[in-house]
Amino acid sequence: MNQKETSHSKPQQPIVDHIIGQLRQMITTGLIKPGQRLPAERVLAEQFGVGRSYVREAILKLEFYGLLKTNPQSGTYVSGLSIKMLDSIIADIVNFNKDDFNALLEARYYLERDAVKLAAERRSVEDLQRLKEALVEYEEKTNAGEEAYQEDMMFHMQIARASKNSVIESMILVLIPDLVKNMVGKKIFGADRKIQAIQEHRDIYNAIREKDPKAAHYAISSHLSDLLEISRHPNGLNAVTMYM
Repeated sequence: MNQKETSHSKPQQPIVDHIIGQLRQMITTGLIKPGQRLPAERVLAEQFGVGRSYVREAILKLEFYGLLKTNPQSGTYVSGLSIKMLDSIIADIVNFNKDDFNALLEARYYLERDAVKLAAERRSVEDLQRLKEALVEYEEKTNAGEEAYQEDMMFHMQIARASKNSVIESMILVLIPDLVKNMVGKKIFGADRKIQAIQEHRDIYNAIREKDPKAAHYAISSHLSDLLEISRHPNGLNAVTMYM
């Protein structure tokens, strides 16, 4: 099934969850056995008819739960757990974040405020370069009037990476992709808000560049304040759409 066909499936399923589901089927049917190496990202992307970034995201999500393990020299392997246990855990991952979207918004808000302070303190020259590249790509897409959720997601993931805290990075990695896509799908931010977000991203980048944890904390708190408002409102997204 290619990406276009996936987007028209009913009910619509996020691409990453679709890939996780395909990997689940490969494991449960014995095409990939516990302890066996996965095909390369390029091969999986071609097989599933999606971009490699989606495959990478699905693999990272499964790595967070300990279902896959990547060795830089030899590839990515399926956990040694039993097929029945793997199937059960993967099913839980696919359904994760469906029950309490507002709680996940709140979790992201507080996690990223800590992550950005650590990033400002610990970032390397390489981290700053990756963050700059993500910022430029985000600005270019947004200014062109195109959806930039992938670029937005990458910017925030680079912040998590620069924090040098693997637990925070993994948790943000799990939270951000589905949250960003959900928010884009619901179209809760208008054109004016998107332009404002460019400056907010710049403020975050500048604070990290200057290694100023307080400024970074303030910048991302301002940027994500809408999320906190959404998470605390009894009617969630629908209640605040009108004025965001």
